[in-house]
Amino acid sequence: MSQRTQHFKNTSQRMHFYRRNLPHIEAFNATYFVTFRVWKHPYLPPDARSIALRHCLFENGKRIELHACVIMPTHVHLPLTTLEDERGYPFSLAKIMKGIKGVSARNINKLLGRRGQLWQDESFDRIMRAGEFQEKLEYIITNPVSAGLVEKPGQYRWLWLPKAAQARVPVPQKSSPIVASPK
Repeated sequence: MSQRTQHFKNTSQRMHFYRRNLPHIEAFNATYFVTFRVWKHPYLPPDARSIALRHCLFENGKRIELHACVIMPTHVHLPLTTLEDERGYPFSLAKIMKGIKGVSARNINKLLGRRGQLWQDESFDRIMRAGEFQEKLEYIITNPVSAGLVEKPGQYRWLWLPKAAQARVPVPQKSSPIVASPK
């Protein structure tokens, strides 16, 4: 399917709209909630989740400010803000996701001794509304608990939060989340 683009401009914000199968809107100074899923595979084994986490963290501080990350067996959640390039333009969310998904897929496929598509073609992304950020962080932190993978968020190896987020996000369980160290 061909990609259609349309630009929106006003005095306070420039937006970019594109559509493949899903609509995508990019804007200056926006924080996104991004989810991408495994395609036609039952789940990601532990070593594959470690690779996916490492590739998500690789972009942090380079093209994105990553606010949290959880690599679940079948999907990934990333709240992030795109950073600006040397000209002051935000990095393209589409290119960021292509980089994360493309390189991680290559390395995961190599690990698993397979070829072909690993992730669904498109990511689900949307600009977060005011006041929604805290709710999404809590969702990410409790996702492994809700899925029955661990009893407490801090037990899940593939949950990453920056130290500042750990201090301000209340966790329904009695333990604080622990930052996972990628292999």
